[in-house]
Amino acid sequence: MPLIALTGGIASGKSTIARRLAEHGAIVVDADQIVRDVQAPGSAVLDRIAETFGPEIIGEDGALDRTALGSRVFGEPELLSQLNAIVHPAVREEAQRRFDDAFAGDPHAVVVYDVPLLVEARVDDPWDLIVVAHAPSAVRRRRLVELRGLDERAAQDRIDAQVSDDRRLAIADVVIDTSDTLERTHEQTDALWERISAQ
Repeated sequence: MPLIALTGGIASGKSTIARRLAEHGAIVVDADQIVRDVQAPGSAVLDRIAETFGPEIIGEDGALDRTALGSRVFGEPELLSQLNAIVHPAVREEAQRRFDDAFAGDPHAVVVYDVPLLVEARVDDPWDLIVVAHAPSAVRRRRLVELRGLDERAAQDRIDAQVSDDRRLAIADVVIDTSDTLERTHEQTDALWERISAQ
């Protein structure tokens, strides 16, 4: 019943790896989806965010206006820390509930936690394996421009706002290089699955 952390910088190909592992039978728990779920309209987390950052970060539909919130905390470490102190504990609790549910349903399951902020928030948790999706920042910047429509400066700002590649690579048990073709990324992911399945 391995519990695997999968992390990587923005546009690193992490989601591609997660999808491939799911095709092999892994149960993927998506940290970004959990963040959206715990911040849903009517949630205690969203109420606390509104109390802390003001009602203007709530849209007319009652949902979190992520753009408005992002503009408040981006480049403001103290405000970002306040936000993380609200969100991270709720995400951790919900993630653990989903891990427990997965293993209760299948004691032999392979559970993969797709988590962008592993270094920042959960690096010391008892993972059986830490997998890092890696591509050089120039490759990731090009993907952000070509695939997500960002301009060069905005793309670089997104990359710079995350921890360095060196810090991410330092915690890796396995590195999957996603800078080559999709087929090559799949080959490395398939080899990882074989390694996990052989345990």
